[in-house]
Amino acid sequence: MNDTAIPPRPGEPPTALTRAITRLMRPLVKVLISNGMTFPVFSKLLKEVYVDVAARQFPIPGKPQTDSRINLLTGVHRKDIRTFRESEAKGLPPSPKVSRNARMIAIWTGAPDYLDDRGRPKPLARHKSDNAKSSFETLVESISKDIRARAVLDEWLRQKLVTVDDNDQVHLNSAAFVPSEDFEDLAFYFGRNLRDHIASAGHNMSGVEPAMLERAVYYEGLTAGSVATLNAMARETGSNALIALNKKAYALAEIDKSDPDATHRISFGVYFYNRDESSDAKSGDDNIAGEGKK
Repeated sequence: MNDTAIPPRPGEPPTALTRAITRLMRPLVKVLISNGMTFPVFSKLLKEVYVDVAARQFPIPGKPQTDSRINLLTGVHRKDIRTFRESEAKGLPPSPKVSRNARMIAIWTGAPDYLDDRGRPKPLARHKSDNAKSSFETLVESISKDIRARAVLDEWLRQKLVTVDDNDQVHLNSAAFVPSEDFEDLAFYFGRNLRDHIASAGHNMSGVEPAMLERAVYYEGLTAGSVATLNAMARETGSNALIALNKKAYALAEIDKSDPDATHRISFGVYFYNRDESSDAKSGDDNIAGEGKK
């Protein structure tokens, strides 16, 4: 029977949503357990988020957002609500290192001075000179003059974001859009990218127009060889799409930066996932065969 055909009991959320959230949480809980986050720790975090979201995003116009109302919306005990609100933690800013790396890569893949005739990130001389508009040193200084370009280069070489040729030219790795093995980077993008993906899909479920772009291709019954072919195609087409959109976004951001109405942000991403479904039963993962293409 279709999920939507199963009516929820009074006061309960839609059955289809409950099942969708269960599927969503399985890979999340796997990540949490793998990294030592126990249920009590996660439960405390979840309570804080419930209270914060209810307080900020579900007010009644003209009325104060009371602990009693938040308790009604969330089911969190009023004692916990009071504790959370009294010690309200501000949202943590992005890691300075992650933010800096992302901004430099955005410039290198979007600013005209850093692109070749075909619109691709061009190799950069390590050091700036009077007769060149761009260099790796200039790139770093465009973000911060307090950071030595050599320190950034050494770190990017370690993370394999760049290579340096025999002519001392720095080349950006085409896989730079994929977070490095650095756990701080991986955790930052894990939170940011999945947050925006969920927000986009949640917006569409609310029925508010216009709908946001949120699509995926799903196929089953493939061999490992076919998956490898599709993976290579996804990496190439995905990278090309990201580079093209970043270039356009950079140009528009330069135009908009002095406009007082420039208060919006966007994110656009791609992903590719595959698994051997014969292992689903053993691992306990949901088998979502039959969902078709979306």
